[in-house]
Amino acid sequence: MRLENLRYEDMNKEQKKIHDDISSGPRGSVRGPLAVWMHRAGLADKAQSLGAYCRYNSSLEPMLSEFAICLIARLWGADYEWRVHSKIAIEAGVSSKIIDEIKLGRKPAKLSKEQNAIYNFTMLLHKDKKVDDDIYHQTAKILGDDRLVDLVGVLGYYTLISMTINVFGVQHLESKSPYMDVLEKDIEI
Repeated sequence: MRLENLRYEDMNKEQKKIHDDISSGPRGSVRGPLAVWMHRAGLADKAQSLGAYCRYNSSLEPMLSEFAICLIARLWGADYEWRVHSKIAIEAGVSSKIIDEIKLGRKPAKLSKEQNAIYNFTMLLHKDKKVDDDIYHQTAKILGDDRLVDLVGVLGYYTLISMTINVFGVQHLESKSPYMDVLEKDIEI
C-alpha cells in the first residue's frame, strides 16, 4: 500500500470522531479505501456518508445495487472492491454464474430486465462518459426516476472507491495485488 493506514493513537480529534462514527455503524470498522480517506478527515466524513446512503439507503434493491457495484469494480479492476462486493452480491441474490461471467469480462447471458438495463447503462456511461437519449429513456422506463438517480450515485461513489483502491494500492488480505488478476480483456459492452 502506498499510503499507510493511520494508527488510531496518531489521529487528531476530528479523525478519531469520524473513525468512531464509521466503526459504530453498519460497516463495523474502518478498512480499505475508508482507511485511506482517514488522512483527510473532511473527505472521509463526506465520502463515508455518501457511501452509507448508496449502500444502505438507496432506492435500488441490494441485488441491483450490488450488481452495479460489481460492474464498477470489474471495469476498474479494483480487486479489493471485487472481493468484498462479489460475495455480498451473491448473498443479495445475484447468481454466482453472473458474477463469474462479469469477472471474465463477458456480458452475462441471463440477466433480468432490470439487470440488463443497469448493465447497458453502466457500460455505455463508462465507455462514452455520457448516455444517449435512447438508453436514458429505456433505463428510466425500467428503473423509474428515483432508482435511476440512485444508480448514478452508486456508480459515482464506487468509481471513487475503485480509484482510491487503485491509486493507493489498497490490497485485500486474500490478494497478492490490489488489482484484479490480469484482465485478459475489457468487459463486453
